Amino acid sequence: MPIEIPTDLTPELVPLSWLIGTWEGAGRLGEGEGEDAHFVQHVEFIDDGSPYLAYRAASWLSDEQGNKLRPLATEQGYWSLDRPLQDADGGPGMVPGEIVPALRSADDVEALRAPEGGFNIVVNIAHPRGVCELYYGNINGPRIELATDMVVRGPNSRDFTSATRMYGLVNGQLFWRWDVAAGGEPLAAHASAALAKQA
Repeated sequence: MPIEIPTDLTPELVPLSWLIGTWEGAGRLGEGEGEDAHFVQHVEFIDDGSPYLAYRAASWLSDEQGNKLRPLATEQGYWSLDRPLQDADGGPGMVPGEIVPALRSADDVEALRAPEGGFNIVVNIAHPRGVCELYYGNINGPRIELATDMVVRGPNSRDFTSATRMYGLVNGQLFWRWDVAAGGEPLAAHASAALAKQA
């Protein structure tokens, strides 16, 4: 499946452009073996003209045929290139940025390419019940690797100390894996799925 880059896309989103859209599919909890539970998932990566992608995901426990049994999890956040803050950027809060984006051309974006290839990215993801993850990583073509720099938990949240996520575009499908360190245990397989892009 060819990757189509919207002509009006903010330049710094070009490395992330293959994610834009709606994805749906199925996965398994844990290592995805034996009695590990099945789930279905709906994911959106949304471009609203800002220099980041908004992200939303909802998952439901399912049977092996993909019939939804009950809600499992939701999360939402933002994906962007990891780059120095510039005067043209908006924030904090509702402080407006400039109309012209901070990075205005392919050359501006290319200057951010990491020495080992690809681009450094930052992803922040919020979950219900007071848990937020801050990831740093790299996107290199259709492959993304992320690791938490910080996990913020409220006093009534479950123990959760770190995580890694990997994403890859393979034959037009978005494959991902999420490993988590929680409950005093080391990093271990938490979930994985294969998602198809929706028209």
